Amino acid sequence: MKTRLPLLMACALLAIAPPAISATLADLPLKQNGGTWASGHVQGIAVDVKGGYVYYSFTNLLAKYDLKGNLVGTLVGWTGHLGDLDFNPADSKVYGSLEYKKDKAFYIAVIDVARLDKVGVEASASEIFRTVYLPEVARDYAADMDGDGKFDGDIGKTADHRYGCSGIDGVSFGPAFGKADGPRYLTVAYGIYGNTERADNDHQVLLQYDVADWAKYASPLTEAAPHHNGPAAPTAKVFVRTGNTSYGVQNLAYDEAQKRWLMGVYLGKKTSFPNYGLFAVEAQAKPVTADLVGVPGEKGQLLALADDGLKDPATGVRGWNQKADVGLQPVGNGLAYLAVNTKVDGKQTADLTLMRWTGDAAAPFVPATAEDVAKVAR
Repeated sequence: MKTRLPLLMACALLAIAPPAISATLADLPLKQNGGTWASGHVQGIAVDVKGGYVYYSFTNLLAKYDLKGNLVGTLVGWTGHLGDLDFNPADSKVYGSLEYKKDKAFYIAVIDVARLDKVGVEASASEIFRTVYLPEVARDYAADMDGDGKFDGDIGKTADHRYGCSGIDGVSFGPAFGKADGPRYLTVAYGIYGNTERADNDHQVLLQYDVADWAKYASPLTEAAPHHNGPAAPTAKVFVRTGNTSYGVQNLAYDEAQKRWLMGVYLGKKTSFPNYGLFAVEAQAKPVTADLVGVPGEKGQLLALADDGLKDPATGVRGWNQKADVGLQPVGNGLAYLAVNTKVDGKQTADLTLMRWTGDAAAPFVPATAEDVAKVAR
């Protein structure tokens, strides 16, 4: 999954498109394909509606398309795991989670996508790609929880890794926890090992960061000598009890229309939980200091799940049986793109569908129609 993309692949087959300018909701395609790549599967997407671009993370490749489906450029050249993405309108950059588990190094990749205008741009040879280290994540990932004096590494079947932390995946910009307005913060979700034999890994863990001063941390990525330049601590750390999932929140998205956080996950395997694929937290839900169930003697800032969707009578956990684990991006007025990953002749592709939120517990998203787009674009 973490193989280097050949530099020349696809260059002769795909046309480079001119930049799009001042797009609106009316310009959004109902479907889009993110190309076919010799890479890992699609991990997340980001959409710049106004600029008119869609960005795809394929683990070790970032692809940029315009809304007409033309390839604009690709960024390549790292061996770590690039996960979920989000576009920050405040600085017009894409932010994505980036993991190097062997080095206990976890970063936010900050990508100057306005300058990405050709295929095969090497991240290490370009100023487009910068990284910010997250020591809070590294501490929880590398925690020696069983006290045997050694760290067991990148494996799930161990007592190590605080809260079952396997690194980071979901990222999104949104308001401070407990608010639906005010400054926007980068919110980062832990990956959580899908270990069914422990009870301290049943929460999703979300961190918030103010990125206004991150220019002082942003550094080139040198894989041979990973840097540790980053904020000492997040501005907030909260817990959401969903039951254990397989690798935590894969896709995190703040939905401005609903004023809530959406969390797409790979399904969990603990039979004591409902194992939904999508969870939500209301933006105005206030974090409450309470005991962390399954984590003896520890309290944390807890956020309640939204009182919506299906409800498991045994646990009270609420959510939806909705695939939202490889690409979830609200674009406004109740519309969102959801991605589906597919393997074609040994290569990976991604298909986006523009979806409309219904509020139906059994089918929260349905494919949007041209009439739906026209209605909200007025």
